[in-house]
Amino acid sequence: MSEELNLEARAIIATNEAPKAIGPYSQAVRAGNLLFISGQVALHPESQQMVAGGIAEQTTQVFANLKAILEAGGSSFAQVVKATVFLKNFDDFAAMNAIYAEHLAAAGTQPPARSTIEVSRLPKDALIEIDLVALVAAG
Repeated sequence: MSEELNLEARAIIATNEAPKAIGPYSQAVRAGNLLFISGQVALHPESQQMVAGGIAEQTTQVFANLKAILEAGGSSFAQVVKATVFLKNFDDFAAMNAIYAEHLAAAGTQPPARSTIEVSRLPKDALIEIDLVALVAAG
């Protein structure tokens, strides 16, 4: 039996509290009770410029961007079920992981599934990019 997909069951999520998409994609898409957040780099939402500093500063900005999109989509860090982390240099793992843990593995919470991948290059020559999948209340 063939079922027709209901594309109207998905909603595009956009917020001015996170950087505008720098290509033909959405900040996030809500489909049913899942929120799929596009990879975020350390662009400041107002200037659309990369934040100054190293991996700690960039990771902090990435999480600020992710938080804004999660909230705009009706979710939170506590509802994240999957994270994918892209690092330009795996030597930055420990510094990234410390900040990651503050947001996605706080004491008393269940951390999401995660993949961490070293890549040769990221958009805007970022040091880190993170995408998320989170739960949202059925609506």
